[in-house]
Amino acid sequence: MMRTRPLKVALLGCGVVGSEVARIMTTHADDLAARIGAPVELAGVAVRRPSRVREGIPAELVTTDATALVKRGDIDVVVEVIGGIEPARSLITTAFEYGASVVSANKALLAQDGAALHAAAEDHDADLYYEAAVAGAIPLIRPLRESLAGDKVNRVLGIVNGTTNFILDKMDSTGAGYQEALDEATALGYAEADPTADVEGFDAAAKAAILAGIAFHTRVRLDDVYREGMTEVTAADFASAKEMGCTIKLLAICERAGDGASVTARVHPAMIPLAHPLASVRGAYNAVFVESDASGQLMFYGPGAGGAPTASAVLGDLVAVCRNRLNGATGPGESAYAALPVSGMGEVVTRYHISLDVADKPGVLAQVATVFAEHGVSIDTVRQQGKDGEASLVVVTHRASDAALGGTVEALRKLDTVRGVASIMRVEGE
Repeated sequence: MMRTRPLKVALLGCGVVGSEVARIMTTHADDLAARIGAPVELAGVAVRRPSRVREGIPAELVTTDATALVKRGDIDVVVEVIGGIEPARSLITTAFEYGASVVSANKALLAQDGAALHAAAEDHDADLYYEAAVAGAIPLIRPLRESLAGDKVNRVLGIVNGTTNFILDKMDSTGAGYQEALDEATALGYAEADPTADVEGFDAAAKAAILAGIAFHTRVRLDDVYREGMTEVTAADFASAKEMGCTIKLLAICERAGDGASVTARVHPAMIPLAHPLASVRGAYNAVFVESDASGQLMFYGPGAGGAPTASAVLGDLVAVCRNRLNGATGPGESAYAALPVSGMGEVVTRYHISLDVADKPGVLAQVATVFAEHGVSIDTVRQQGKDGEASLVVVTHRASDAALGGTVEALRKLDTVRGVASIMRVEGE
């Protein structure tokens, strides 16, 4: 039997995502009520600019006083889609204090203060759900937290930022330079006027911290994630990747060490083989590859951003939280029992593609090979081209630690025959 008293929802933020959440709540009200077991009612919408027309939202629901809204005492669920650290953090903790559960899409806040927010939710017997914080509409957090709860996840490898994937895909498919591809992404609305958070990897790093924490039952904060942007990727890098049968993606990679005693989380551009499923992810789409003991390899794919896709994830959480509310229960909270140490980038072991500018004369290759050998880095392949006294030397290594590779490059720079290191890129996905 359906309960007649509605569950009241406060919406914080009514931008691209928030307006879609409000629209779906209104247009799908009957379906949502049937799935939850009670109607849901939009009880208030907190905004910064009340004069802006918001189609479908009654003016009497709109307020600029978000704090007063979450303090009403009759709110069952607060949906936070304003982003940023403050006032979002204070509003969420206040919502818990006043008896509400929270659905959030705030990756930056969760990556920085997820542990404290989970603790506050637990203290007040409330839910904190945030499927929309990572990869938009793609169901990812709930599968990691619930569907794979009986499995051991060893690696999460993925494209979690649509803007960067669009830019790199355009560079790959058309031969465009970085700036040209960025300009097109901006014109089409895929990139913000200030794209720094995307192209420098901050957005992906926040998502990596959240994914690593859930996958490995360990607290991983944004500061634990190694981050390297993609602004230095060139058309020449793509040409080299194609010669290896690869393409280039900005990847978020979270993995256990071989002995299982620690974890790492990192974001950086990498070459991946064209045969890998992630290589075929085009445009602004996202995809995440999960590797675990029992289930093997799983891939989650779909639109990673946008108003409607992200709102879909928010509404999925809203349904789950409302069901919990009706049953007088809460869903899974933070699982950090493993408490594994988070290692730095120096501990990461992978393959590398190094492009060197060298003198075109006998003995150069032998000198370079000796440096690699002295630092314990094994060479897989070498390609050399040169004329008029100058040459390029491309070295692809077997798997080596980042620390060993760093020492190798430092020694290479000291050779008289090495004019410069043109590029260094990791090779993943094998």
